[in-house]
Amino acid sequence: MTWLTWRQFRAQAVTAVAALAAFAILLAATGPRLASMYAASGLSGCHPASCAGLASGWLTQLYAGHTYFMLYEFTIAVILLAPAVIGLFWGAPLIAGELETGTAALAWNQSVTRTRWLAAKLAVGGLAAMAVTEGLNLMQAWWAAPIGRAVGLGATSTFFAMSRFNSLAFATHGITPLGYAAFGYALGVTAGALIRRALPAMAVTLAIFAAAQIAMPLWIRPNLLPAEHAVVSVTSLRTITLQDGGPHSSQFHLGTENLPGQPGAWILSAGTVNAAGQATSSIPAACTPQPDDTPHAFIECLASRGIRESVAYQPASRYWAFQWTETAIYLAVALALSGCCFWRLSRRLT
Repeated sequence: MTWLTWRQFRAQAVTAVAALAAFAILLAATGPRLASMYAASGLSGCHPASCAGLASGWLTQLYAGHTYFMLYEFTIAVILLAPAVIGLFWGAPLIAGELETGTAALAWNQSVTRTRWLAAKLAVGGLAAMAVTEGLNLMQAWWAAPIGRAVGLGATSTFFAMSRFNSLAFATHGITPLGYAAFGYALGVTAGALIRRALPAMAVTLAIFAAAQIAMPLWIRPNLLPAEHAVVSVTSLRTITLQDGGPHSSQFHLGTENLPGQPGAWILSAGTVNAAGQATSSIPAACTPQPDDTPHAFIECLASRGIRESVAYQPASRYWAFQWTETAIYLAVALALSGCCFWRLSRRLT
């Protein structure tokens, strides 16, 4: 049965191999040039004190040149979309296609049971989906290694220097693409089994997969592990976004993009507190901004009045804990969907 399933899977396999080959050729053609640009930048032997500025300058040049910025965006998009495409074109037609073409009656009335038929289809398709997605991920990681090293040296700004917890970066690196691929494929198969028509099943698969990709980084991922909390001086924040209503406003908001002593931390929320530790957005009378005041003078005045920043964050050291947890969630959901398929197939579908 496994051999028969693989033979029936040949068209998808050929398409996947062709896509992987094209992706590999593109990266192999541009990767050496990117590596040589990194070597020529002097980052390999820079002094620690100057590495961050040099790395930022190099990434800014790459960004300004557009070519590698566009390639980086393209490779990220391919990895992000691959599980959805697999769910649409591999998963959704698996059972729905058999029902629509009328071949289900023949396939499910042979010596092979429905359960064994579905088990072989899910195993071959699911493992192939995970292999393709992780293959794309590993090739992109090799190609983007110089960019990753520059970011690791403390580079800031530009699209390249996004945090590892960034929604796009997190979903396309590490092991999470494996979970997304398994989920996308199982979701497509389940939609086809329940709806029994390929095109509507594809539409439902896309809608649910997109909703899951939005819900996970916004509402689920931040709460997978308890957040850490810290209260820091506003003067110790390297990057501060100041928003106020103008020179005559009595309200203000400070937002931070970094946390002293916690490089690479994922900032979940930040709020201003007064000397008593109470949340506040009222500007002390002595610190009311004047037209000729500088942002630095305003921040110093706030600090002298005991205004601090309360930050909820996830330490960078938890990155792999989040990766494993999220991947396990998607794999568990994929198994649950597979169980739903077995239950549905045990009933009379033809």
